[in-house]
Amino acid sequence: MKAILCTRYGPPEVLQLAEIDRPRINDQQVLVRIAATAVNSGDVRVRGLVVSGFLRVVMRVVLGFTKPRKPVLGNVLSGTVEEVGASVTAFRPGDEVFASSGFAFGAYAQYIALPANGTIALKPTNASFEEAAAILFGGMTAVYFLQKAGLDRQPGAQVLIYGATGSVGTAAVQLAKHYGATVTAVCSSEGAALARRLGSDAVVDYTQQDVTQLPVRFDIIFDAAGKFSKKECRHLLTRGGRYVTVGGLDVAKETRAQLHLLKALFEAGELQAVIDRSYTLDQIVEAHRYVDTGRKTGNVVVRVDS
Repeated sequence: MKAILCTRYGPPEVLQLAEIDRPRINDQQVLVRIAATAVNSGDVRVRGLVVSGFLRVVMRVVLGFTKPRKPVLGNVLSGTVEEVGASVTAFRPGDEVFASSGFAFGAYAQYIALPANGTIALKPTNASFEEAAAILFGGMTAVYFLQKAGLDRQPGAQVLIYGATGSVGTAAVQLAKHYGATVTAVCSSEGAALARRLGSDAVVDYTQQDVTQLPVRFDIIFDAAGKFSKKECRHLLTRGGRYVTVGGLDVAKETRAQLHLLKALFEAGELQAVIDRSYTLDQIVEAHRYVDTGRKTGNVVVRVDS
């Protein structure tokens, strides 16, 4: 099968198209023919080892010292179940699914073997494969951090989302509105229209206004870009307010319950996929180059089965 191998840590050019053996499944796994995946900030951090200080050592210990031990990167996907293990009852061949493989990676390929009891579910019935792949990374991350901040237990909260037009931010705006929040989105002028379209009640252009001087106080501040520290914004929190960020040591825990929530919201029209650009598998280097620019809006999708 075709797959993209990460030959070493470095720039996008370290990713190379290759032919490797199709994975074999055990009794508890399903084999998925991948239709689409996505390139997100996590992918480029792993590919380029884009962390600083002691975290570089930690990542090398966890992932591999000179190159990833698991050379096929990518951890979100959508596709069709091709085979099921003898003990699998939740899925059958032909099911259209979406899934996250986590630190097992493997989504930059035509096929992947996944545990049937893992982070995998039937994809939204009204979503294309590209849309299903697009809502995964940002959606699961946003669900994790917003629920950690207690938004699901605080209807009517005032929420500020910094970095509202990235893959996590676009999902966070929509999820916050689902939970009944009043949302202030922080983004550049280029993203203002998108932030409003997704449901933001107010939009702050950080290139024109000092976010730290806002007159409003927030019950939750979610730094969805890893660029707005608690030190900068703690005075913007209400008494007992919560600050959460993707830029710390806390990595979003991915669960099947998150997939079921994203599926339900998409099918109900409360969540839309924001896709900036689409590439084919043999254009993976170009896809990573674009994500490296830091200018993407929403998600960058890669069509695998094309």
